[in-house]
Amino acid sequence: MTDAASRSGAIDAAELRRRTQELLAAHPVAGTDRVDFLKARFDAGLAWVHYPQGLGGLGAPRSLQAVVDAELEAAGAPDNDPRRIGIGLGMAAPTILGFGTEEQKSRFLRPLWVGDEVWCQLFSEPGAGSDLAALGTRAVRDGDSWVVNGQKVWTSSAHLARWAILIARTDPDAPKHRGITYFICDMTDPGVEVRPLRQITGEAEFNEVFLTDVRIPDAHRLGEVGDGWRVAQTTLMNERVSIGGMRIPREGGMIGPVSKAWRERPDLRTHDLHQRLLTLWVEAEVARLTGERLRQQLVAGQPGPEGSGMKLAFARLNQEISGLEVELLGEEGLLYEDWTMRRPELVDFTGRDAGYRYLRSKGNSIEGGTSEVLLNIVAERVLGLPSEPRTDKDVAWKDLAR
Repeated sequence: MTDAASRSGAIDAAELRRRTQELLAAHPVAGTDRVDFLKARFDAGLAWVHYPQGLGGLGAPRSLQAVVDAELEAAGAPDNDPRRIGIGLGMAAPTILGFGTEEQKSRFLRPLWVGDEVWCQLFSEPGAGSDLAALGTRAVRDGDSWVVNGQKVWTSSAHLARWAILIARTDPDAPKHRGITYFICDMTDPGVEVRPLRQITGEAEFNEVFLTDVRIPDAHRLGEVGDGWRVAQTTLMNERVSIGGMRIPREGGMIGPVSKAWRERPDLRTHDLHQRLLTLWVEAEVARLTGERLRQQLVAGQPGPEGSGMKLAFARLNQEISGLEVELLGEEGLLYEDWTMRRPELVDFTGRDAGYRYLRSKGNSIEGGTSEVLLNIVAERVLGLPSEPRTDKDVAWKDLAR
């Protein structure tokens, strides 16, 4: 440590570089199994440095994670394939850290970060999509367990997942926001049935999940009984940040392929398309820089409703940019390379053709919170506008019209 860091007990950038080099010396990249290296990195506190010691971190400032990442990238060290395990990293982990018991943190965080165990999210339901608090999946206490029955929908990675974060109604006599409890569900348990949902792209990255007399031990409950809505807010805020605030380079994401086509295909250019591309390029760059600022704000605290604004921008820009790309390519933009029914492990926006990007981006305004709901969140919690009148806030869930 530097002298100042040593006196304060804090960990600074120099100390993190030293610890990273020690990790690399003890576990040479060329001669160490990928998973073994990741486990060693977690145990060294270099997975997410702002987490507590023993849970993949060192209690260091969140901003110093970039120091570790840069050192490891320069050494050619493997990463944990974050796109494949994004739900675990971006949603389950911060919720477990914030509300889990010490036993839950010790059990779940290491295999989650390493990628040994994939996670999914059992929130949305066919009868409670935009109004998530109206969910009807029931959990009934039976001794030391809860018996869960219901249906969830739009569940990414359910066909790959070992664990799920689940919210269910435990008190139908309470108003809809106050009768919900949050659980960790084992996707391999009897009674869990995963069915593919084939999308407009031809793929089935989403699923519907049926829960029939699924028994969840009370030890897998996160937070207090009936306090699941508050716990879920941590998940949702982190979800929107992870979707809308991803770190990307300039011309990363959807704006990259259309910019490349513009430069390489002068025969396709028109004045109107040029003006639209310039506008969208600037907006994409503004969104990218806003995402950087949002990540800097996270260093000082928890994600707030600003993540909803970023997710809104992400959805709108993806749809407008992919529409422009199809127009730019003309007849070529109408081609679609593969309609095979597949169940992919991740969404690859930039590795596919323009037709795929155009079709897949239609889901961006639905997944992770519909744009209509997010507009309300931004209006009320960011701009401070008066909320819409709500007549169901103090009505028991069982008495609501459905």
